[in-house]
Amino acid sequence: MASLVLQIFAVTMINLRSIPQRLLLSISTVFAVALVVLVLLGFLAMANGFQRTLTGSGSDDIAIALRGGSRSELNSVVVRNQVNLLAEAPGIARDATGRPLISAELYLVIDAVKRRDQVKANVPLRGISREGAALRKGISLIEGRMFNPGANEIVVGQDVIGEFEGFELNQSITLGTGRWTVVGVFSANGSVFGSELWADAAAVQSLFNRNNVFQTVRAQLESPAALAAFKAYVEADPRLKLEVQSEAAYFADQASRVSDLIRRLGWPLAIAMAFGALAGALNTMYSSVAARACEIATLRAIGFGGIPAFVGTLCESMLLAAVGGAIGAAATFVAFDGLTVSTLGGSFTQVVFSFQLSSTLIVRGVLLALLIGFIGGMFPAWRAARMGIVEGLRG
Repeated sequence: MASLVLQIFAVTMINLRSIPQRLLLSISTVFAVALVVLVLLGFLAMANGFQRTLTGSGSDDIAIALRGGSRSELNSVVVRNQVNLLAEAPGIARDATGRPLISAELYLVIDAVKRRDQVKANVPLRGISREGAALRKGISLIEGRMFNPGANEIVVGQDVIGEFEGFELNQSITLGTGRWTVVGVFSANGSVFGSELWADAAAVQSLFNRNNVFQTVRAQLESPAALAAFKAYVEADPRLKLEVQSEAAYFADQASRVSDLIRRLGWPLAIAMAFGALAGALNTMYSSVAARACEIATLRAIGFGGIPAFVGTLCESMLLAAVGGAIGAAATFVAFDGLTVSTLGGSFTQVVFSFQLSSTLIVRGVLLALLIGFIGGMFPAWRAARMGIVEGLRG
């Protein structure tokens, strides 16, 4: 056993020292594997960042009511009478004066221009009540002030200003049938709300001709456990015809649909490219075996077995793949980690988020690289192990 281990070590070192003799082929294999890992991790980091932004926005003690069957706020409708009924529901927290902590909100789409490429995109304008901001965790004004009730004033998420033009503090913009002034900028602590513009719900209703109509109702619950009583109340009243879920569940659903789509695009593309990298690895390793045919035959003649030749060739292939995987992961980290972009969310509006490359994703990328190296080295290694002494000396 000890002799076999020594033979494997000796053959592996001989193989690795001979890599400079096939430098161009080896570099091409490393580059191909690195490119596969770069593409895969780029997509996964994008999906991970988008999912973290949305799932980090939800809270278990906030309930969201939408029209039955609506998958997003954009296609939901809630009328004022329904809002009044919801205000009487059990389980809703109240302030010191006994006022229910609910916010009936509008969710509209407006046009914006991206700073990076001047492309037009949809940005959400949300009409909220005076309790609306308080029902969201991690919101803080960093510039200016909050809008005044009934005024044509808006506050803008910090992420919107970073990604789109024309929404700076004190800027005057045209929305709907009126002019609006940006009076404040707020930070949403990395949540999806940082991609929104907020204004007084009554003013938005008036200037967008949405009188007495909302799209969603948010309610602060007494505790996460109070969601069951609130939901039972809604389901028992035929006048409501609404669906209720926690804010955390709502955003988890929104995040999974978009991030799953991104992953479905990333994996097939990476796998398709992996076949190209695999072809390169096979070519490199078959060339390696052919170039060392005489050397392998000589080792066999002096007593080395086929197993050392097999393991040594496989180790060479996997080492090249591992180097490619490490380079691909490093390139992804440098190029994408923390990169802020925007993409369409579940309501067909832009969500600003950052790519997030985690250690788990890096492990997946490196494992894919090692799999390419393993498959790419398996068949050449088998050929090296079965090579006869006479055949090798003739080669």
